[in-house]
Amino acid sequence: MREDRLNPRGTPRSPATRPVAQAPSALVTRAEAVASTLPPLLVAAERIAATVTQGVHGRRRVGSGESFWQFRRYEPGDAAQRIDWRQSGKSEHLFIRQTEWEAAQSVWLWRDASGSMHYTSSPRWATKRGVAEVLLVALAALLVRGGERIALLDADAPPATGRTVLSRLALTLERAGQSEVNVPTRRLLPRHARIVWLSDFLAPLDTIADAIRRFSGQGVIGHLVHIVDPAEESLPFSGRVLFEGCEREDDLLFGRVETVRERYRNVFAQHQQAVRDLVRSAGWTILTHRADQPLQPLLLALYLRMSEMTRR
Repeated sequence: MREDRLNPRGTPRSPATRPVAQAPSALVTRAEAVASTLPPLLVAAERIAATVTQGVHGRRRVGSGESFWQFRRYEPGDAAQRIDWRQSGKSEHLFIRQTEWEAAQSVWLWRDASGSMHYTSSPRWATKRGVAEVLLVALAALLVRGGERIALLDADAPPATGRTVLSRLALTLERAGQSEVNVPTRRLLPRHARIVWLSDFLAPLDTIADAIRRFSGQGVIGHLVHIVDPAEESLPFSGRVLFEGCEREDDLLFGRVETVRERYRNVFAQHQQAVRDLVRSAGWTILTHRADQPLQPLLLALYLRMSEMTRR
C-alpha cells in the first residue's frame, strides 16, 4: 500500500519535495514583482512625523545628542568623520560608532530555515521556506524604496539601504542551508527597533514565548507572519500514513489516519491560537498566510500593520 509521508507534528512531507535553488537575481525579480503592485509605505513622511512627535519608532533623542549603541566595522561609503579613532586604535580595523537613533530606524528581518519549513504538500506552490524568502525580499524591496535601512537579524552585515542590499540579502538567504534553529537567536537589538519574523511556528510554545519575551523586553516592536501549508490545517490524508520527523523527531505510523483527523485539527488550531495570544500579549502583530494563496494581499496587510505601529 502506498504511504503518504508526514512529520510527527502534522506537517505533510515528501522525500522528493525539496526547495529549488534559484539565482539571486531570480529571487529578487520574483519578490519585486510582488512588491511592485503595492503603493509605497511613505516612510519619508512618517519619519518627518517621528521627528515632531518623538514617538514614532519610540526613538529617544535629546537636542542633537544621540545614545551610543555599539561599534561596527567601517565599510566603503561610510563618512570618514564617523570613524571612532579611539576604538579603531585598539585593533587593526576601523570602527564606526553606531547610535541607538541610527539603529532604531532599521528593520531587522528573519525567516525560519528549519526542517519543517522545507515542506510543500503540492508542486503547485512553493515550500514554506520559499514563500518566506520571496515575501522577505519583497518587503525589503518596499522598505528600501521608502528609504528604510534593513538587515538580516542573525547576519553580521549592519543595516543598510539600496539595490545592492537586496541582492546581498537574496544571495545570503539562498546560500543558507537548513538550520536547526527555529526562533531568532540574536540577543541584542536597540530599543524600539522593529523585527519581521516569518515562520511556521511549529517550535514548542515555551521556545517561542522565550524569544518574544527576550525581544519585547528590550522594547523591540515585532511583526510576525505565520506561514501554513494547507495540509497542515486539514490533514486531508486517509489510510496508512507514516509521519516522518524532519527535525530529529521519531517517526509515527498510523493505520487509519482519518481516525485522528478531528483531534489533530483541534490541537493544531489550539497551537495557532496560543501563538497569537503570545504575540498580542507583547503588543506585537501577527498575520497568517496559507502557502497556496497569493502574496500581494499579505504584503499589503503586513505593510499596513507596520505603518500603524510606527504612528502610535
